Amino acid sequence: MSVAKKTKKSETEVDATVWKTVHRVVFPIDGDTDTLPLYVDFNAAQRVVSTEESTAKSGAKSGANATTAAASSNVSGSRQRTDYIKGRREIRLPAFRRVSLGTYFNAFPASYWRAHTDVEQVRLTVETDGDATVIVYRSTPRGTANRVESLQVSQGSPVTIDLSIMNFADGGWYWFDLATSETAITLTNAHWSVPQPEGFQAGTLSVGVTTFNRPDFCVKHLRTFAESPDLTEVLDELIVTDQGNQRVRDEEGFEEAAANLGHRFRLVEQANLGGSGGFARGMQETVKAGKSKYVMLLDDDVLIETEGILRAVQFADFTRRPTIVGGHMFNLYERSVVHNFGETINEYRFRYESAGASQEVHDFGASNLRTTPWMHRRIDVDYNGWWMCLIPTSIIEEIGLSLPVFIKWDDVEYGIRAKAHGFTTVTLPGAAVWHMPWTEKDDTIDWQAYFHQRNRWLATMLHSPYSRGGRMPIESMMVDLRHLLSMQYSAVELRLQALEDLLDGPDHLHRNIGTKLPEIRRVRSTFSDAQVSKDLAKFPPVKRVKPPKFGHIPSAPATMPAIVTQALSAVINAARDQREGAVDFPEAVVPAMDARWWRLAKLNSALVSASDGAGASWYKRDAKTFRKYMIRSVSLHQKLMRRWDELSKTYQDELPNFTSPEVWEKTFAANPAPVLPVETVTDK
Repeated sequence: MSVAKKTKKSETEVDATVWKTVHRVVFPIDGDTDTLPLYVDFNAAQRVVSTEESTAKSGAKSGANATTAAASSNVSGSRQRTDYIKGRREIRLPAFRRVSLGTYFNAFPASYWRAHTDVEQVRLTVETDGDATVIVYRSTPRGTANRVESLQVSQGSPVTIDLSIMNFADGGWYWFDLATSETAITLTNAHWSVPQPEGFQAGTLSVGVTTFNRPDFCVKHLRTFAESPDLTEVLDELIVTDQGNQRVRDEEGFEEAAANLGHRFRLVEQANLGGSGGFARGMQETVKAGKSKYVMLLDDDVLIETEGILRAVQFADFTRRPTIVGGHMFNLYERSVVHNFGETINEYRFRYESAGASQEVHDFGASNLRTTPWMHRRIDVDYNGWWMCLIPTSIIEEIGLSLPVFIKWDDVEYGIRAKAHGFTTVTLPGAAVWHMPWTEKDDTIDWQAYFHQRNRWLATMLHSPYSRGGRMPIESMMVDLRHLLSMQYSAVELRLQALEDLLDGPDHLHRNIGTKLPEIRRVRSTFSDAQVSKDLAKFPPVKRVKPPKFGHIPSAPATMPAIVTQALSAVINAARDQREGAVDFPEAVVPAMDARWWRLAKLNSALVSASDGAGASWYKRDAKTFRKYMIRSVSLHQKLMRRWDELSKTYQDELPNFTSPEVWEKTFAANPAPVLPVETVTDK
């Protein structure tokens, strides 16, 4: 099959193929210049530079990083023109202007369709209200661009070209540039479509949103869905599971927004069972209703690109077998920045990592798709975060609902579990939401420390292919030590409680899902390192009796011998009783970003800023607490290792039970929404 085939048919010629539009070219209509690079590239003269070529030119060790730097230097001449955008599907270009649609939202991710569907070709259709040139490109997995065809389009004569995707095994995209000549024109419509097989049936979906005290975001979701007729065509229900005490139904504008969705909206209220409890409820309600082929799990505090939801559904319709289709997460505060283009599990260490050559953070405003070589190689993943994740109901019926773990690792484990049953997860480019990033907070030292520890261990016991979890147990102990050297005793207490509950067996999962958080908050309230004060004047003045050695502020050890030496010294200091009055005054003020073990281990007391900048906590070294927790940590880890085979088998055997709809149904019934006092209901 040829790479490209222009199709210009006579009036009597009939194309028997039914073509299904799966990827429409769209534009933002809110005038936000930060998001515009995700849709239109005004630097069309720039070309894609391969990873190898970029590395050779810059002399850098990392081709991806070098390309980003090179692209950034060229972007300064970019001029974002929101005035060119005339509608959701339209862009107006003046004479002698060229733009590229080789962007995140408008390029076609051909390699993903090649890898996961039986589709062999894609058709590009472009319509304008005047004469223009359409230049079609494809990229290789190395990130180089190849010009495919140059086409002339005019008013009343849309141009159509069929493109093979058969040689996109490892990566590559299709896109087009649009260029004008002597007159201005408007792109009125452009879309990518694929052949629809005989007997094809399009699927519909329900969307499950879990919320806790974000009623404003939820009402915005209702409006977004109601105002998108294309979306409501495939929507069976928008199910909002409200677990907060600031009820969605009491939010201003709720009744009108709910009325606009009509029978397509359902509000479920229950006690706070965390993200896993809320999403499990969305899964359960969708499967019970029996109407939808898919359920999409969606965070409450996200901004939605509705076209991305449609693309996820349409992609899932064509996959060879039921497939989980997730979207990317862009930064709510830096709209052109994407976090984690794909994630996998390092099974030996049992932790999540960026997949393949992808970077954890990438700014499309600095380096767009065409100038980012690593992004042209297909990124294969083990799971997708539940900020936006479409799951076929047939998978839920086979492998069950979410783990009953409140928060953390529920989405990761579900992807691993699905993979073990032969189901693939795809993080689909062009499907995304904007969400608050986790880079500005450290939830491993707050109340979530319990769930990070317990749930990672649980997932390891359920799915690790290595004896006794590979390296994970030793890393768990090292994390305890790191927190203890940093005087973060509250985090260690919660982590050790997590291990104790894990030793208790699977029954604790459903039993305490609705009660564990209040217990955690009570425990943390007794630790000074967990008490954040917004009034910094309440703390005593900084006073240091013994100055730092040679006047140097400690820095991160650069080599393994240095790490070992510095850690041993820190352990000796932490285990040794401090002199009297050593913690009466903080010895330093330490910013949150500098609160690392090698910095804090040199101090007996410190004021440490909260990661969100809301205040500070007073960390105080306590040798007795250090020794007690070290002994307890070693003891619990030894117990887990001795009982590993027994415990892992127990949890694995019980997995189908504690993720079953029947057991979850009992948990939902036992945790109804609490009746709120009038003052709580009305207080915003």
